Amino acid sequence: MTIPRTTAAPRPTAGALRLVEPGTTRPESVDISTYVQRMTAHCPYLEASLRQDLTAWTVYRVDGDAEAVEAELFHAGVQAAEWLRPLLNRPHGLLRCENIVLLGEVPGIRHRELMAWPHWALKNLYGPVGVMFGKFYAGEEEVTATGARIPTAPASFLPVRAAVRRRDPYFLRATPDLAAALAAAADDGRDVFEHIPAQWKEIRTWTRRFLPPTKPSPSSPDTSANPPLHSS
Repeated sequence: MTIPRTTAAPRPTAGALRLVEPGTTRPESVDISTYVQRMTAHCPYLEASLRQDLTAWTVYRVDGDAEAVEAELFHAGVQAAEWLRPLLNRPHGLLRCENIVLLGEVPGIRHRELMAWPHWALKNLYGPVGVMFGKFYAGEEEVTATGARIPTAPASFLPVRAAVRRRDPYFLRATPDLAAALAAAADDGRDVFEHIPAQWKEIRTWTRRFLPPTKPSPSSPDTSANPPLHSS
């Protein structure tokens, strides 16, 4: 598989995330054991993945400004996706999940804002080849589309896994183009960076073209209904 150009391109932001713990199925720097067991009720593949030690966690701590952290989160996501791609068609490949955990703080900026642009860019970059990115925020309660409460995450993280083409497009109803790309996804081994820039600022600009039209919030006409996207 072609190595993406981001692995070779200069990265002045390198170091904005400090590696606390490399990929492990049993992290010691954050207690996720109870959380993941409770999450098995909401994810049909998680229990089998845990049983076969196919859910891994890589833990980072913030050590830079917001834009640099965004860039490094994106890079970490690329690394996880490229590591997963050749494994997804192997036995039990659909059970593999790589989780990028974010610890620490950038003063005045929530993890929700720090993770928004990298998550959006990664979803649009890798959706067409069948890799799905999610996002969970430490201490924030989430609910499913049916209103069921999801356990509160003990740390913020981006899960990276194989797309479930029958199921995942349902979660992307607000972005129908992305949902359609995911439903028709096929990984032909392409270099996903072949036709896009290599630097984070340019990638973030490229990503803007995929944003759905801005809609006013019912409670505040001046507030975008899009997910919050931090811009530095």
